[in-house]
Order: sequence, then C-alpha cells, then structure tokens
Amino acid sequence: MTLESSAPPLIFGGTAQSPRAALPTLPPLALYIHIPWCVRKCPYCDFNSHTASPVLPEEEYVDALLADLDQDLHAVYGRELSSIFFGGGTPSLFSAEALGRLLKGVEQRIAFASDIEITLEANPGTFEQEKFVAYRKLGINRLSIGIQSFQEEKLKALGRIHNGDEAVRAAGMARQAGFDNFNLDLMHGLPDQSLDDALGDLRQAIALKPTHLSWYQLTLEPNTVFWNQPPTLPEDDTLWDIQEAGQALLAEHGYAQYEVSAYAQPGRAARHNLNYWSFGDFIGIGAGAHGKLSHPDGRIVRTWKTRLPKDYLNPAKSFQAGEKALTNEELPFEFLMNALRLTEGVESHLYPQRTGLTLESLAEGRREAEQSGLLQVEPSRLAATDRGQLFLNDLLQKFLT
Repeated sequence: MTLESSAPPLIFGGTAQSPRAALPTLPPLALYIHIPWCVRKCPYCDFNSHTASPVLPEEEYVDALLADLDQDLHAVYGRELSSIFFGGGTPSLFSAEALGRLLKGVEQRIAFASDIEITLEANPGTFEQEKFVAYRKLGINRLSIGIQSFQEEKLKALGRIHNGDEAVRAAGMARQAGFDNFNLDLMHGLPDQSLDDALGDLRQAIALKPTHLSWYQLTLEPNTVFWNQPPTLPEDDTLWDIQEAGQALLAEHGYAQYEVSAYAQPGRAARHNLNYWSFGDFIGIGAGAHGKLSHPDGRIVRTWKTRLPKDYLNPAKSFQAGEKALTNEELPFEFLMNALRLTEGVESHLYPQRTGLTLESLAEGRREAEQSGLLQVEPSRLAATDRGQLFLNDLLQKFLT
C-alpha cells in the first residue's frame, strides 16, 4: 500500500539556498512487495490492481520479483530489513508455496532484523484456514484484512466479494491460524451511510479484538468507477458526527490514534507504515511499486516500477520505469507531508537526520504555522496541533514560498 505522489516539485521557503549535508546515519530499511491481482476490481479503488485470470502466473511473478530485487541490491549493501509488507491487489491469492519461495529468496539477498515485522494484506473472500496456517509458518506475523463494512448493502455498493458473516469469520480464522497481531481495514462515509450504520460497523470491528484498526473515510478518486459514476455520500455534517463519535468509541476501547486514520492498541502500531511516515527507506518491487532510498552522500532517490503486469513480466522490458533524486526544494514537503500525519509528529532532530537539511531552513514557515495555531510550539518536536491535523493542507502551505 504505497501512497507516493508524482506531483510536480514544490518550492519551500529558505530551502533552495540551504546546503545539504551527508546523512550521518541511514534510516531503517523496509521492503514493499506489490502483488497486483484481485478477484474483482472495486469501484472505489485507485491502486494498481487488475482482475485475476483463473490461473495466476505465480512462478513467473516470483522469479520477476527476485530479479527486480537483485537490481536494487547495490543501493542497500550491508543493511537489514526491519519490515516487509505484501500489498496489492490481493496478495493472499498467492499460495503459501509461492510466498515461501519469495521470502526465502529475499532473505538470501538481504538480512532480516531479528524482530522483523512481515505483513500480508488479505480479503475475507480469500480466507482458507489451511492456507493461513501455512502463511504463519513462513514467518508472516501480521495480517491486514480488508473488511470495509460488515453490512450487506454497503458491501454490495462497494463491490466487495465477501459478506458480513465471512468478514467476522476471517478475523476468527486469523487468530486460529496463529496471528496475534492483525489489522482490520474499515471505511466510513459510505453511500447513504448514517451515523448509526458507521458506529455499528465500528462496534463490530472492535468486538473482533484486532490489535490495529485502519478507519478512514471513503474518498472519490480519479480513474475509478465511483469518480465517473459518483454514489450518494453522506452530508458533511453527518461525516463530522461520524468522525467525532467514532474516535471517541475507539479511544474508549483502548485504540490510540497515532496517525490520521490509524488506531492501535499499546505497542501495536504498524512499524512498516511508521517507517513511511517518519521518512524511512524502502525498496519497492513488483508491478507499479514505489521505493525511496537514502545514500550516505546525502542523495535521496525515489523509484517506480513498470505498472502493467504483462510489461513487468516481459523480459524485454525494464522493471524500473523511472527514478528521481529529490532536490533541496522538494525535501521539506516530502518529509513534512508524512511526519505531520502522525498525531505526535516526530522529534525535530529527525528532520536534519533524514534530509541532510538544517532545522533553520524551516524557521520562517514554522513560526507562521505556530502563530496560526496549526503547529505545536515545541522546539524539540515537529507536530501538528489538533487544528493542524484537521487542516493539514493549510499547515503545509505555511512552508511554501
């Protein structure tokens, strides 16, 4: 699940003339693996996913993923992986044998941290007890289950292939398979959804006792069916009521909000996603995957891979579709648009440590944001206020020239 932007460069006040130092230490390193096939494409989905054929090219795709990784190894020599995330698409369509061969191949190329977090995205319609027991034996130790809703009419409107009972059973099967750490993905602001509907979904999710909940509002994205044929969504007042009541309900049951749409029990925040939001490094392999790697000399490079599966599997075509070294002008936005999503922000020293730029380069924008009540007045941290979290775009604008 990558959220990389291909937006044009943005210029930040004071940064263009700021020298960039070599990085004193490199950030944690993660691996994102994209498996692009789904049983059916959902009408709201703008991720790189494609309807699966009856027989998936598992062997060929695993071969391609490992060859893709081989081409990135020169940039991460001597480093170890702190987390791996299988995203999609629906990675749980792949067999345990295929994922096992892939994980073994990855570990032969890059060392795993002793406490590595390995997450697999799965949908209730793909749950098979035997398969998920096998996944757990491979070392996959975290699941992210795409529920979205437990209500039949809402699931039908969203084009999901499962029903509410299957969603409930999926959480139970995950626990029986040995997963004591799993996330449930849940949407609100669904077509014709009331406050009671949204809270009913949330109560059902909490009753399943996941360690983590991703609870986020449905948005209409370009190049989706919903964008071209928009459903009737709740009014803004209803959306606000849902947000306030839902956050209170989650807090009441011990789920602390640590990011805009992420809630976790103590010690169960998603380490892979925390790495994204704190401007860590990650290799991206698979069709359409994005990556970001820092180099000791201060260079920070984003990469993106060939998007269409048929092209990715074509030996005549390159895995990498492009790369871009981030400029001093782009780095503040790249860092802040992630770090300020975290409810507690990040320690201020992380900015120069991860970008090579000085804190002074943010001074003017920081002062304006604090005076506007959008940024906390706390020298040792870069963190949005509650108001800043609600108006994050306005907060980021304070750093634009």
